[in-house]
Amino acid sequence: MNVLVFDTEEQIGIAAGYYMCGQVLQKPDSVLGLATGSTPIKAYDHMIKLYRQGAVDFSQVTTFNLDEYCNLDIKDKNSYHSFMYENLFNNINIPDENINFLDGNAADVEQECKNYEKKIKQAGGIDIQLLGIGSNGHIAFNEPAESFQRWSHIVALKESTIKDNSRFFNSIEEVPTHALTMGIGSIMQAKRILIIALSEHKAKAVKQVIDGQVTPQCPASVLQFHPDVTLMLDKGAASLL
Repeated sequence: MNVLVFDTEEQIGIAAGYYMCGQVLQKPDSVLGLATGSTPIKAYDHMIKLYRQGAVDFSQVTTFNLDEYCNLDIKDKNSYHSFMYENLFNNINIPDENINFLDGNAADVEQECKNYEKKIKQAGGIDIQLLGIGSNGHIAFNEPAESFQRWSHIVALKESTIKDNSRFFNSIEEVPTHALTMGIGSIMQAKRILIIALSEHKAKAVKQVIDGQVTPQCPASVLQFHPDVTLMLDKGAASLL
């Protein structure tokens, strides 16, 4: 694992933005796996900045998002669909038809998950997957469990994850209790993985990812088996290393 520690969140955003755009410059038709939440916002800001400067062209890029809430309208400001358009897609030139989300409102969620996996394979697989990490070690919405969930699936969110995400809603009661998510196997098939972790409350999970026991109780720990992982950490997230 390539572990990089930065002084500020702003520095991480710049470095991560360059990292993602560097992939697109090397391969204009790259397939990007994207994440939501507060962690990647600075990275997306820098990707937008580089696009506006004319340094990178996203017109051939395809994207797949990690996850989406169930039973939440995609136009709701807290849907990950809305998040991605507000924080990235409305500001760069990826064609709408190249943007892919799991449909948390699908009538048949099992078939929706199978179709999503098929789309990823048809696109040639994910070239670089951007990840955050939960305080309990979850990646995407793969929560601590008795076994690793391999492919995209529906998941009941843990209380700690609902609490973490409640800051985006008016109340904790409004946070959806289920989501569709790429599985651990889906994520592990990405050619490269970039993890951003911020603040001390992520430090325990980060330490386990780097040198802890590989266990589904800390889903991100499985990334020890991936051949190309880069972690970008602030000093808080790196405090136990």
